Amino acid sequence: MRFVGVLSYEVRGSERLQRRGLLILANHPSLIDVVFLISFVRHADCIVKAALARNPFTRGPITAAGFITNSGGAELLDDCLHSLRAGNNLIIFPEGTRTPLQGQVRLQRGAAHVAVKGRIAITPVHIHSSLPMLTKGTSWWKVPQRKPHFTIEVREDIAVNPFCDAAHSEVLAARQVTEHLSEQLFREPSRASA
Repeated sequence: MRFVGVLSYEVRGSERLQRRGLLILANHPSLIDVVFLISFVRHADCIVKAALARNPFTRGPITAAGFITNSGGAELLDDCLHSLRAGNNLIIFPEGTRTPLQGQVRLQRGAAHVAVKGRIAITPVHIHSSLPMLTKGTSWWKVPQRKPHFTIEVREDIAVNPFCDAAHSEVLAARQVTEHLSEQLFREPSRASA
C-alpha cells in the first residue's frame, strides 16, 4: 500500500519492539493495524475471533500461524501466558474491536488480566491516522481522497507490579491497569520529528 501510494507511515520507538516476550497493547483505529504490527514485530502472536478459526477461508492461515482464538475465558488467559513465556510477542487490541470514529472508547479488561496474572509489563502502541481509513462502520472500498499518513508510536513500557502490589486482588489490579492504560493508549502521539 505504501509502494503504490495508497498511504504513508512512520514508526516511532520501533527499537522497543526488538525484544522477546512482549505484551503489546494497541488502539485499533483501522482494519490494517494488525498488518502494521505483525510486520514490525518478530515472533508475533495474536488473538483472533474463534469464528475466523472455524471459517473455511481463514482457518488454514490462522492455524498455520498458530494464533490464539478467543474461545474460552480461563483457557484463553492460559494460552496468552504460555505464548508470552515461550518468547512470543503477543499483540492485543484491548478494545476488542476497531475504535469507533465517534463515541466513547471502552477497553475490555482481558488484556490487563493477562498482564496482572503474569506480572508482565505492557508495551503500549498508539496508532494514529491523519485521515480515517478502513474504520469501523465504513466499507473497505471507501478510501480517503487524499493519502492518509499513519503514525505508529511505541511508548515506554507500563510496569504492572506497582498495581499488583497496591491492590488487594488481581481483579482490582486489572481494573486499575485498564484505567491507566485507557489514559496512556489514547493520548495523542508526541510531535517529535521522525
